Amino acid sequence: MKAVISLAAVAAVLSSIPAHAQEVAPPTGDTPPPAAAATPATATSTARQVFTQADFARYAPKNAYDMLAQVPGFAIRDNENLRGLGQATGNVLFNGERPSNKGDDMYTQLSRIPAANVERIEIVDGATLDIPGLSGQVANIVYRADSFSGQFSWKPQFRAHYTDPLFTRGDVSVRGRAGQVEYEAALSNDESSRSGAGGPTLIYDGAGQIIERRKDIWNTHYDTPKLSGRITWDPPGDTIANLGGQYQRKYDRYYEDGVRTGPGLPDRLRTVRENSDSWNYEISGDYQFGFGPGKLKLIGLRRFSHEPYSQEIITTPATGVATGDRFQQVGDLGETIARGEYQWKMFGGDWQLSGEAAFNTLDNVASIAALDPSGVFVDLPFDGGTGGVSEDRYEGLLSFGRRLTDTLNFQIIAGAEHSTITQTGPNGLTRSFFRPKGSISFAWTPSADFDVSVKLRRRVLQLSFYDFLARAFLNDGNQNESNNDLRPQQDWTYEAEINKKFGAWGSTKIMLIYRDVEDRVDVIPVGADGEAVGNIAKAKAGAIDWTSTINLDPAGIKGMKVETRVLLQKSSLRDPFTGEKRQWSGFTDTVIELGVRHDIPASNWAWGISGNYGHYQPNYRRSQSDKVWEGPVFADVFVEHKDVFGMTVRAQISNIANARSKRDRTVYTDIRGASPIAFVEKRDRLIGPIFAFSVRGKF
Repeated sequence: MKAVISLAAVAAVLSSIPAHAQEVAPPTGDTPPPAAAATPATATSTARQVFTQADFARYAPKNAYDMLAQVPGFAIRDNENLRGLGQATGNVLFNGERPSNKGDDMYTQLSRIPAANVERIEIVDGATLDIPGLSGQVANIVYRADSFSGQFSWKPQFRAHYTDPLFTRGDVSVRGRAGQVEYEAALSNDESSRSGAGGPTLIYDGAGQIIERRKDIWNTHYDTPKLSGRITWDPPGDTIANLGGQYQRKYDRYYEDGVRTGPGLPDRLRTVRENSDSWNYEISGDYQFGFGPGKLKLIGLRRFSHEPYSQEIITTPATGVATGDRFQQVGDLGETIARGEYQWKMFGGDWQLSGEAAFNTLDNVASIAALDPSGVFVDLPFDGGTGGVSEDRYEGLLSFGRRLTDTLNFQIIAGAEHSTITQTGPNGLTRSFFRPKGSISFAWTPSADFDVSVKLRRRVLQLSFYDFLARAFLNDGNQNESNNDLRPQQDWTYEAEINKKFGAWGSTKIMLIYRDVEDRVDVIPVGADGEAVGNIAKAKAGAIDWTSTINLDPAGIKGMKVETRVLLQKSSLRDPFTGEKRQWSGFTDTVIELGVRHDIPASNWAWGISGNYGHYQPNYRRSQSDKVWEGPVFADVFVEHKDVFGMTVRAQISNIANARSKRDRTVYTDIRGASPIAFVEKRDRLIGPIFAFSVRGKF
């Protein structure tokens, strides 16, 4: 009831503010939902859907992200965490090109393009394009800045319990053109957050008796201000050049205060403090020009991150001396990439020869200390935490794609990589690997409203270099040993995407994925009683991901649409400690999402409600299984006015279904499942309602 009253109050306030363009702007709730102009395949072009600015008038979008998010049946997919730049893996292009940076996600890049600069959005099957690696539905954002423009947003948030208000989330960006040069600059703190929860935790012994009661409150402060810029030179002809850079600071603090009581034990105050403040930068550029019968693109990237981290835990009994532990590390991560791509046409198709050299480094210094009776932290031995890791990697790939018929396209990529991984420190080791890579994909578009794509590919995933080194997790009493034999995960991935459009009613999409995995990265046994991040020889996983957009205009409910998603996943591996089959650690096996948006006819008002349910597998270590999640259902409701002095203003209340912060952890005296239970931890903390407000506009 309070949520409804709060939204009603905000709506009343907004309705009292005059909308400066109300008399001239069309009633956005009456405009039809996005309907693409379908372009069938011909002997010289591929089938595609084309959306223009007019198709999104209902939503009064401010930027390209606002537009793409409303394309029926399309879900933005960010680039995968693969190695280097490699082949394209996301599903968004910008003026027909993939971005050559790694520091920005798709949301950030799309949100910097004003809606007025977008000429059209093309939806096409990736396998029909001349960019190797793409498959399934791909969005090409065709845009051009002809004059100076800017946009901004401010998104404060307030929580009812345990959490400080957030006032610093927002962004401002400008974009313009001077002759043949287009430029952009942005200052963003969009990823900032404040979060927290509090409540009881009960500790049971193996017989199910309560042996300890805890009451903890935690909260976080997270801000990530980033200054970025980009310049594009686009003269007539085949030449185009891009130069971009960014510098970011991250302020990441975690605070936890708790009281612990139990039979036969003194009352204790316990504090946890974590500090992960860091900074990073990235510089990237590319230059494409005509060369011989084709075009050559040269790409360079350099990024660096300085990442200090500390965790300090102190327990103070009502009577007696405080005890505590502290873990600290400082890591410096660097990546340098040089890549070349040469494209040409031959034998009726598109060819590309690419080569890439990537050099990654980590230098880390770690220490662990204990609090002595005088209140001073004294360093203790911590083997394996300090050291360095580097990898020199070289990759070469050749791709070919062509149309087989008016409705069938295929693309094949073949090549390999050679890498040398070197770990320095007491157990230093140098290893070299040769790995084949590639893919083959087919795209079938028998009609404008139905298409199918299938793909088989060989992937090599990126490693976290920190996993090579030892690390302590003081809050849970866990520690990873160092492991210089860690290898990147590889897999054969089989994918299929089926899209069906239902005209004015909307569309539906089904994705089928199966992964046959080698060297799955997980926690494995080390030595007599240790554990470390390592590899499991074989694993597998499969998924069905079904999404739909249903427009209710044809049913007489103008301005309303329903969006659904059902994700079902299953995984399997042989547990390295028990030998039993189980699912992957922390694996998401079920997601159900439902959203309703109503753009009210004859007005600039919109409202909506959405909810999602997720189910997750525990994380597994040598002597414990640990499941941490929030739920079971997150739901929110919003009300929006799309023209308040030219700005879009939204009020939202999240977590109206009272999702909570929960944990189920079972700790054994030795090997999990093969030894007695030491204790069981059950957590149930209140999160409470979250009140958010946003203002988005342009200048």
